[in-house]
Order: sequence, then structure tokens, then C-alpha cells
Amino acid sequence: MTQSPKSDLNPDDLKPTVENLLRLAKHHGAHKAEAVGALGRSLSIGVRGGALEDIDNSEGRDIGLRVFVGKRQACVSSSDLSNSSLDKLAERAVAMAKLAPKDPYCGLADPDKLARKTLDLEVFDPVEMNADALLGRAQSREAAALGVKGVNQAEGANAYMTKGASWLATSDGFNNGWRSSSHGLSVAAFANNGTSMERDYDYKTTRWLADLPCPETIGKSAGERAIARLGASKMSGANMPVLFERRLAGGVLASFISAISGPAIARGVSFLKDRMGEPVFHKDITITDDPSLKRRLGSHPFDGEGVAGSPLNLVENGVLKSWILNTATANQLGLTTTGHAHRGMSSPPGVSSSNAWITAGKKSPKALMQDIGKGLLITEMFGPSLNPNTGDYSVGIAGFTVEGGQRGGPVSEVTIAGNLLDMFKTLIVADDLQFDEAVNSPTMLIDNMVIAGA
Repeated sequence: MTQSPKSDLNPDDLKPTVENLLRLAKHHGAHKAEAVGALGRSLSIGVRGGALEDIDNSEGRDIGLRVFVGKRQACVSSSDLSNSSLDKLAERAVAMAKLAPKDPYCGLADPDKLARKTLDLEVFDPVEMNADALLGRAQSREAAALGVKGVNQAEGANAYMTKGASWLATSDGFNNGWRSSSHGLSVAAFANNGTSMERDYDYKTTRWLADLPCPETIGKSAGERAIARLGASKMSGANMPVLFERRLAGGVLASFISAISGPAIARGVSFLKDRMGEPVFHKDITITDDPSLKRRLGSHPFDGEGVAGSPLNLVENGVLKSWILNTATANQLGLTTTGHAHRGMSSPPGVSSSNAWITAGKKSPKALMQDIGKGLLITEMFGPSLNPNTGDYSVGIAGFTVEGGQRGGPVSEVTIAGNLLDMFKTLIVADDLQFDEAVNSPTMLIDNMVIAGA
């Protein structure tokens, strides 16, 4: 077995460098400062025709610094962690801040909001996978896809592992780090029946290797999905109910998350900016964000500003209850951060959800399909377009007709369109919620959308 326990990726290794950079920033004249360090490595193997096609093995360390001189701020970053480089980095950052325009909303997080304890969220798997082990997993998945009758080609048969660690320190007293891992599998299959060719895919990413399905399952699923799409036809224009397959429904939820993001609300470029406290979804819909779920892809012990996160209902019984905010956007809106700061190396913190999901409904996807009788089931989307000011939404799709409450024939070259406000009000979800991504939704039914054929 070519895997072995190993846990040498330690955020404590970054602590001295981060603390030193913070001291240097104060030495050069910063009134306040925030330093972050990150180290990581990844290994990815791709195969084609059973043979190794590509290998990507990378490892790196980076440091980032944000300094404040009054209400002016500047951010710098470097991959050179030598003492001389850190000193120049801190000096340059302070000089830049002194020349920057004033920002009345910038600043560090309120000390009362900072995380005071370290949560064990089980987001780091110490197991290592070497190149031989990943190669075997990628080959098994490709072989399983090609083993499906009618599949004549597979690509993107990939197996990967990533690990990372970070440390964050601020001049207001926050000083902590954490580490994470992910393991993944993916493959695309091409099917041909002599008159047409279709493609589909499957993939899975988890924090722990033990939580991944076997590679053969992913490969077989990709092949069977490609076969099912053979003979796809076009559709004529119509208005009808639309079912979003579970793995795609999260994309619609992501559009909602973007619309309640602090920067969008603060800039006034969201179709939801005046909807706080109003019914936005169907009354049965509740949407939650929680960074403290164990082993989930969006979990973290604190946000990019060191703020402790907690479960937050964004929508309750259809009513919009909260934006997602970092310190700067909260200051601008006269509110309090919700612990959703996302920290990069070379820019001020942005805003991001953690684990967001729609609470599961009561009916199975099959039952929802039977309820609508005639409609459209979407299994793949291409190039979504959204007007953030109005909520007008359109996307190219492939999928299947729904006839007599059953899945019908495959369709392609179809565009669906609607307005997200109208879509949210009629949205119903099935009972098949799974936490496959950071943003998750069960199968989703929209009562009425415009269907445009090619």
C-alpha cells in the first residue's frame, strides 16, 4: 500500500515569521497591522489511455501583510521569507499606506469578536498519497469509465491531494493558525453511438481520503451519464417547470450568496439590497451557513480576520435574515461582522460563505418530477449570466425532458431564463441534500422558467 501516515505540515512553523513581520511593521511606523503566512503542497496525477499523462507536484510558502496608518491601509506579499526580505516588505507596506487614500471603513476586527479557542473541525487528514497511489486511482477511474458500453474515450481522469496550513496574527492580539487537506477524483467520459457523441463527467472532493468513494464508482457514473445523453435533441421555446439536479442546484444558491455579500450590498449592486426582513423565498425554505461542521469543505476555526464563526440562518421560513459581512463592509453598513472575511495574501479581506445549504425538503426528486408531469430536468449548465442589479438570470443547459412525471429523452443546446426573485418565490427542494461542496442544495424545482431552443 503506497500511503503512509504523515503530519509534518505544521502551522506553528509559520508563527515566528508572522510575528516577526508584525513587529517589523510596527517598527517602521504602522499604527496597526495584520500578518498572515501560508504553506502548502499539492500532488495531482492525470492519465490517458491507462498511461501517465501529466503530473503536477508543487510546494510553496507565502507571507502577506496589511498595515494601517490612521485610516489608510496597504497590502503587500512575498514568497521570500528571509529576514532581510521581511524588513523591506514591512518598510514598503508602511510607505505605501502613507500615500494611500483614506478609507473610513478599514480596520482590524473588534477584539471582542476574535476566536478565543481552537476548534477541532477534523479538516486535516494526516494520510499521505504518493504518485504511485494516485496514479493507480486515476487509472482505475478511467478504466471504469471506458468499461461502460458505448464509451470510447475518457479524459481528465485525475486524482489529487492538497494540504495547507496558515497562521494569522494581528496587532490587536489575535495569534493562531490551522491546517487543512483535500483529496479528489474526477473524470470525463465520451460516448458515441455512430451518429452522435456526448460527454459527461463525475467528480468528488473530500477533506479525508477515507470519505472518498472508490474510483471505480466515479468512473462508472461518468460513463453512464454520457451514455444517457446520446441522441440529444433540441427543444422549441416554452414556459415550463424546471428541475435542477442536486449537483447543479448549488449554483443557484451561490447566486443568492453573491447577492447578499457585504461588498455587493455596500456598493448597492444587488437585487436584494432593499429586501432585508422580507419574504424572498417560498415559506418552506431555510438557508444556513455554518463554518463549524466537521470534515466539511467550507469549515474553518476562524475567518480571515480571526473572527469566530457560528451557525447563521441567512433565510428563515423564506424571510431574508442576514447579509454575510467582514469588518469593512459591516462598518460601512453600520452593522457587525458576521465572521465571513476571506483573507488572501496581497489584498484586504474579501467576503465568502463557509458551509451554506438549503434545508432538505420532504419529497424525493422522483416525487417532485411526478408532481410537475411535464417539464425539464437539468443535468449540466454552461456559461451562466446574471445581472446583479436586477436578478435577471440565464444559462445554457443540457438535460432531459420530463414527460408524464418520468425522465424522458435527452436535450441539448437549450437556454433557460428567469428572474431570481421570481425563481426564489416558487423554489421547492427535495429530500436529497448532501454536503458535497461548500455551497449545497438538494434537487431544486422552479415552478416556471422560459425555455429557449436553439
